[in-house]
Amino acid sequence: MKISVIGAGNVGSTTALRLAQDGLGSILLVDIVKGLACGKAMDMEDARSLLKLNYSVEGTDDFSKIKDSDIVVTTAGLPRKPGMTREELLAKNAAILKDVSLKVREFAPKAVYIIVTNPLDVMTDYALKVTGFNPKKILGMGVSLDAARFANLISKELNVPVTDIEAAVIGSHGEGMLPLPRFSTIKGVALDKFADENKVKELTVKTVNRGAEIVGLLGSGSAYYAPSAAIAALVKSVAKDEKRIIGVCARLFGEYGIKDTCIGVPCRIGKAGIEEIVELQLSKEELKLLAVSAENIRKLTQQLPG
Repeated sequence: MKISVIGAGNVGSTTALRLAQDGLGSILLVDIVKGLACGKAMDMEDARSLLKLNYSVEGTDDFSKIKDSDIVVTTAGLPRKPGMTREELLAKNAAILKDVSLKVREFAPKAVYIIVTNPLDVMTDYALKVTGFNPKKILGMGVSLDAARFANLISKELNVPVTDIEAAVIGSHGEGMLPLPRFSTIKGVALDKFADENKVKELTVKTVNRGAEIVGLLGSGSAYYAPSAAIAALVKSVAKDEKRIIGVCARLFGEYGIKDTCIGVPCRIGKAGIEEIVELQLSKEELKLLAVSAENIRKLTQQLPG
């Protein structure tokens, strides 16, 4: 299994190390900054003896080396700065993603292509447009990270093990996300059985603002420990054909009443990429909020160059 990670910043390099340590295959780390990916890959491999793990990580600035990759993850792009929304990154990151996606189309046309570049939902749509790939082969990592944040906040607030929690979030990876308390459970019991309406609302608001809060605290750059863990879980489901249901950004064709838009929904993920889009039985209000999120994504995609 050959897995290429494009972008050797904090998210990309941490992802590469997680994938290598998980033994998912040979890992290629790519970055246009000469020497950056090579240096980080050398550092990762120097840890092998200490960790007693026999993994392989190669660094390069030569995009042609992604040839015949089974999975390609792109984290390339500019990070958010304090006070900046994901949408403000649109123009600059679209140009970066277009260049990367054309290279993926040229050298790894059969790969499952995972988008991490922000604003994630819009960039996933743009990658589809640029590559012309089957929509099942392109997915964005987004709401699985948001669900992990929701689960962590529930765990801390209610003092229950995070391993007992299954959290659900749909919608855009950003301020338009929609945490779903009805579908979020603790030992199989719905969250709203453990917390009153005000507490649940407080937890959902904290989840929506979590990414921006971290950016503000860091002062420069954005989160990477949890994002890289979310990416690794997604890659593992593809590489091992686990067929796990994970929240990802997928192109919808009528599911949830939404057409021709990329947005976060639960999907069954296996070696073919998105093998099934899972439709939750949402309430009218939830469907309405999801439609608003989708419309905001559509408005941003219309700003992208052709």
